[in-house]
Amino acid sequence: MLWTIEGKKLDSLILNRIKPEKFTKSSRGFKKKFSLRRFVSAESVHRLAAFRSTIEVMLLDGVLTREEKRLIIRLSSCLNLDSHQPAEIYQAIMDNVETEKGDILTAEEQHEIYKTVFEVAIINASLSKDEFRVMAHLREIFSIDDEEHNLVERELRDMVKERFEDPNVVEKTLNTLRDSVRVVTTLFDNVRKKNNGETR
Repeated sequence: MLWTIEGKKLDSLILNRIKPEKFTKSSRGFKKKFSLRRFVSAESVHRLAAFRSTIEVMLLDGVLTREEKRLIIRLSSCLNLDSHQPAEIYQAIMDNVETEKGDILTAEEQHEIYKTVFEVAIINASLSKDEFRVMAHLREIFSIDDEEHNLVERELRDMVKERFEDPNVVEKTLNTLRDSVRVVTTLFDNVRKKNNGETR
């Protein structure tokens, strides 16, 4: 099967041109809380394996949309991948071959990655069904519980209020965040119930 980006062939391996930017914490509110709370996320999530599994989720429908590409760029940046690694992992998925798992992410890294990718999605108003599925996947593999998920939501609310001056923009973005949190929570709960063998 030939993967496409919005109907165009991926002959040139567009992921090769991804240039991960230096990863920095973007929320001042998070910086204040970072040293005060010890995050309890998954203990053995590997850097490259997390990237690969997320791309595989995006490719379930055989298409990479522009919004998904945007999330890929930010995710590769958050994970501090080398410039050649996204394309290599993508090609490995295409060829159905194994890849290295990479080093283990700390709980703090998992928290920041989840929050940053969520931030990209809501700021760009790019949360379609596919993006919701990606966020639910990240929450699952990072084992982000309700308490930490609520903390991420509060941090993003603070970020929105700090970043935008227009009250209308703030209100619209906060509404997007609220709706997004609800949908991601529902998808995550469905995945959790399925993994636990629950029928309801």
